[in-house]
Amino acid sequence: MQNLTLKRMSRGIKVFVILFLVMQACAPKEDIVFKGIKNVEVQVGSSNNPELLAKAYFHNPNAMGMKLKEIHVDVLVDGKLSAEVRQKMKLKISPRSDFMVPLQATLSLKELGLLDTIKNLLGGKKYEVQYIGYVRVAVHGITVKVPVKHREEMRIRL
Repeated sequence: MQNLTLKRMSRGIKVFVILFLVMQACAPKEDIVFKGIKNVEVQVGSSNNPELLAKAYFHNPNAMGMKLKEIHVDVLVDGKLSAEVRQKMKLKISPRSDFMVPLQATLSLKELGLLDTIKNLLGGKKYEVQYIGYVRVAVHGITVKVPVKHREEMRIRL
């Protein structure tokens, strides 16, 4: 009876090791490279709140293609959370290529104080904008998080 149990456990361990090795072979060999955020614009959105539009740029150094599945990025203005970008996608990423991901978020500038914010937006004050989070890519069904961390000063004017 014990011998049978040991054989079953041994078989289970072998299956686990084989699955682990297959998953490792499918995972990207090199990390996706975050190259930065460009083309940042602020427009008045449909709810009369400022809407941030930007493009995040990445590079896939791997010899295999992937799919972008999710964007999960927080936008901080002067250190305060102002927007959350949560987008599900199915963007195909070619091997050894650069790719761009559009970001869109409605800014909530309440935390900065309403009167000061209106005065600063009309005057075009410079704000420190940070993008912190990740994008999730899939390779043969295995998902990998690619960190996003970017900071820049920009003038937000309505």
